[in-house]
Amino acid sequence: MQPVIQEEVTGCGIASVAALAGVSYRVAKQAGDSLGIRADDPRLWSETHHVRRLLEDFGLRATPGEAPFSDWASLPSPALLAIKWRRVNHIPFWHWVVFVRGKHGAVVLDPKATLKRNVRTDFGRMKPRWFIAVAAVAPVA
Repeated sequence: MQPVIQEEVTGCGIASVAALAGVSYRVAKQAGDSLGIRADDPRLWSETHHVRRLLEDFGLRATPGEAPFSDWASLPSPALLAIKWRRVNHIPFWHWVVFVRGKHGAVVLDPKATLKRNVRTDFGRMKPRWFIAVAAVAPVA
């Protein structure tokens, strides 16, 4: 799995879904547009249902609810993580990233465009609040 870089300041959810689905940002954004999901909608990073709908559109399933983060070792792979969690005027906001384990170990795929490296292993610097496990949906026979 490769990181997908967000092309808009608020496009981290779209880019994270694109990474999980193995598509470009443009393809994920077009899919989002067709579902009424837009990067400039602040609900994309203060609610989860938009990202869940976009995941489903690409044949991916998110577990119900958000599980509190306890430690990196117990995270399922892959998972969407909420980092940089904060409240602004009583509304929660966060930055979406993807956690995945691969042949070279665990990494976080961070879509932020200004990072020097979007594949992160600096786990001590990231402060996840909660996560959503993601799985592929079995094709219907």
